[in-house]
Amino acid sequence: MVQVTERDEALLAWLDVVRLADMDAVRWALGALSGAGEPVSLRRAQQWAARMIGTGLLDRGRVAYRDGSIVWATYLAIGKPAPNLFRQTTRHEVAVATVSARYLAQGFTWRRDRKPNSVREHQADGVAERDGAVELVEVELTPKTWQRYQSICQSHAYRLAHEGIDRIAYFCTADADRAVTREADKHLVRSDRPRFVSQHSLDARGYWTGAELGAGAYATAHGRAALVVELDSSSGWGESTQVHA
Repeated sequence: MVQVTERDEALLAWLDVVRLADMDAVRWALGALSGAGEPVSLRRAQQWAARMIGTGLLDRGRVAYRDGSIVWATYLAIGKPAPNLFRQTTRHEVAVATVSARYLAQGFTWRRDRKPNSVREHQADGVAERDGAVELVEVELTPKTWQRYQSICQSHAYRLAHEGIDRIAYFCTADADRAVTREADKHLVRSDRPRFVSQHSLDARGYWTGAELGAGAYATAHGRAALVVELDSSSGWGESTQVHA
């Protein structure tokens, strides 16, 4: 019988939140849940996936536009049916997991954002929290219309002012980064703009191409955030990580 460890359960709980992940994200998530703050080897991630598949708690599949497998927690593990890999949103969901796993490795927790209360509100791709600092995280693979960005920026501004959100962090393709930066400059007031950070870190397929920096480290390097969580201390990388389902 294959033993399921607390780390296995934590990683499956993370997959319950993000739903889909490629092996790159699994490498980072495994490293985070081991307290290493850096990714495990690809071989180790593949071995973990094979062991979990053997228990029936994990399954995998492939899509034509990505190299390697995509994995998800099964109904036995989380009580949810298998995702449809051919949905239009699959590329985005896998990219969100890629970003989420890097947040975990920097000692953040990760959870879903709350559902909008009205059509004027915007639901972020995730919420990352560490040491009381809360970030709304967005993954942008394709630019939206200026009208949509205007609405989203208004929602972000309200939440920065009224909901205890410390920062908005966007991880984008090159085109999306330019669009997000341009529209944020237009629609955010001067006092909010430093708390809105956009980074070109993904290619069109959703693969990570940016520097391996945590969100706080990125803000420090670019001088673009009033609130910065210092992440370059090795002691911070060894802290325990929680995953909120």
